[in-house]
Amino acid sequence: MDSLPPLPDNYAAGLKLIDEAHAQDERRDASGEVPYELHYAQKMTRWLAVRCPTASPALQLACRAQHFRRWEIPRGSYPMTRPGYLTWRAKLKAQAAVQVAELLSSSDSIAPPLPKEEVDKIASLIRKEDLAKNEETQVLEDTACLVFLDDYFDDFEEKSDLDEGKMIGILQKTWGKMSEEGHALALKMNHSDKAMALIGKALAG
Repeated sequence: MDSLPPLPDNYAAGLKLIDEAHAQDERRDASGEVPYELHYAQKMTRWLAVRCPTASPALQLACRAQHFRRWEIPRGSYPMTRPGYLTWRAKLKAQAAVQVAELLSSSDSIAPPLPKEEVDKIASLIRKEDLAKNEETQVLEDTACLVFLDDYFDDFEEKSDLDEGKMIGILQKTWGKMSEEGHALALKMNHSDKAMALIGKALAG
């Protein structure tokens, strides 16, 4: 199993605080036992270990906090349109970055305190700034896309009424966000023949 470098004690304390916040999510994963956002955060860490086994402490925390307190801004609070979706996503990233930075800067349980430049870096990664130029931001984007694809095809296998054309469009948009390294890992996923055929159609289009 892929693994990440051990976190220094103060970063590990920060990650614990992030997970404690995730644990407040009232929604549950498919098992019905784990808070959904904690499940998602743990999955982000697992895929980060595959995508970048040398990930820095800041990147590890940013990945873990990618959906920080997302339940506070439900999708239905914005119009169910493409512009509404983009506005919602932008709001989520901005709020998560602010909340995580405040959490990591104010807690007495993080000793020694994380350097301000590291907290700023974590917030910048959560906002996915400089995606075209920052390698760590691209790694985070790849990781989020890999988690999405992993979960997305679970839904695909379980539901027969999903619109194939819409799914192909979503796959194409997801593919366009990823690096070549991300593409390679996506193609190595253990997908069904049905899912792989859909990927083929998306890439051919």
